[in-house]
Formats: sequence, structure tokens, C-alpha cells
Amino acid sequence: MGRKLYVGNLGYDVTDSDLQQMFAEHGTVDSASVINDRDTGRSKGFGFVEMSSDEEAEAAIAALDGKEQGGRAIKVNEAKPRPAGGGGGGRGGRW
Repeated sequence: MGRKLYVGNLGYDVTDSDLQQMFAEHGTVDSASVINDRDTGRSKGFGFVEMSSDEEAEAAIAALDGKEQGGRAIKVNEAKPRPAGGGGGGRGGRW
């Protein structure tokens, strides 16, 4: 089990600090970040939390997955590694 967790279905007003506090009840949080849209700066509704041990990560998943937060049932699971080779695409169209 990894220590980095994906947290989805967050309210758009949730901050990094809110995420940190939510998970701190279940262990030591090494980092917590809500992902924001780079153009608007608005939350994309998901984030990542890194716990200091696998046991704490498992405890946080058990306690928080499906829990209602701001009127929404959040999704918490182990973060999947990014695919190798990047991703994203070109701009398309003519060269």
C-alpha cells in the first residue's frame, strides 16, 4: 500500500489546510494539496494527501472514504502512479 492518497469529489471551497486537518485525525500528514485549474485558479474538486506510514494511510481510507464533507461523499483511495512518458497532447491543427 502506498502512502500517497487520492481524494476526489471535494467541494470547490476546500483548501490545502482543510485537507490537512481532515486527514490529521488519522495520522501524520506529510503533505496535502488540492489541485487547482491553472487558468482560473479554482479547485478541480480533487487532491492528494501523503501520509507518513502505510498504516496511517489505510486508517484514513477506512475512515474517510464515502464520508460526507460539505454535502458531498468524498472518495479516498491509493493514488495511482502517473503513466510513464507524460501524456497530454499537442495543439492539433496545422503545423
